Amino acid sequence: MNSAITEFSYPAADGLTLFCRDFQTARSNAPTILCLHGLTRNSRDFIELARHLQRDYRVLAPDVRGRGRSTYDPIWQNYHPLTYVNDVWVLLDFLRIDKIIVIGTSMGALMGMLLGSQQPQRIAGLVLNDAGPELDPVGLARIAKYAGKIPPVHNWQEATAQVRSIFEHALPGLSDEQWLAYTKQSFREREDGVPIADSDPKIGDALRAAATAPQNIWPVFAQLTQIPILVIRGEHSDILSAQTVERMAGENPNLQQLIVANRGHAPLLNEPECLAGIDGFLAAISR
Repeated sequence: MNSAITEFSYPAADGLTLFCRDFQTARSNAPTILCLHGLTRNSRDFIELARHLQRDYRVLAPDVRGRGRSTYDPIWQNYHPLTYVNDVWVLLDFLRIDKIIVIGTSMGALMGMLLGSQQPQRIAGLVLNDAGPELDPVGLARIAKYAGKIPPVHNWQEATAQVRSIFEHALPGLSDEQWLAYTKQSFREREDGVPIADSDPKIGDALRAAATAPQNIWPVFAQLTQIPILVIRGEHSDILSAQTVERMAGENPNLQQLIVANRGHAPLLNEPECLAGIDGFLAAISR
């Protein structure tokens, strides 16, 4: 089996250089899955899931502008979901890909819904990981407190302790080794070996500037009735409420649901129930 992983850069419409990982498969005519990460995360969050899916699917995992190996935007007001969605269309056109399945976590789920509303004929399915058309203000306030504001650290031990202090309530039960791995997905090393956050601090400014904007996109969700959707919710999520999922199911009878026990915002998607749920959802779409 060809399990190659290639990395490449491509130009955004405004000239910014963006980065993407391409997990290729030997299966001919394999469907393409696009994995979209959360607010201050990057494509490394999806490496484990992509390798799991790679046998039957081509998996693309881009770094959204301002994260990972994509260029930071000098105009921080461009850190907005509509800008990110436009970057996705540029990526797909750059690769000449007509149709995709989107797996999006948090901000990536919002991007997936916007993609589906703009060009539904190009979206074969949506997996929405712990975000929906309405976001809980409690969780948004929590994220706004730390996004772009985390203090500098001097070594990986400090970085891991910092990440653990922010996310342990949502990800209980991880081992020390798993916490270090999770930290290395969101930090990078400077030349002197000191870890630094792998996202533009200005992303936090953009989030806080948008705090007074409407926090729901129900009209967008209403346009997705013809697209198969799996919504995954962490049992203790403070971003995607149980009431929002209930309303989503009421508005879209074909919506599938998966509740992940012992998780807040957001499940890592390497949990056994997540892998099984995603596998089953993708298999149904393929059939």
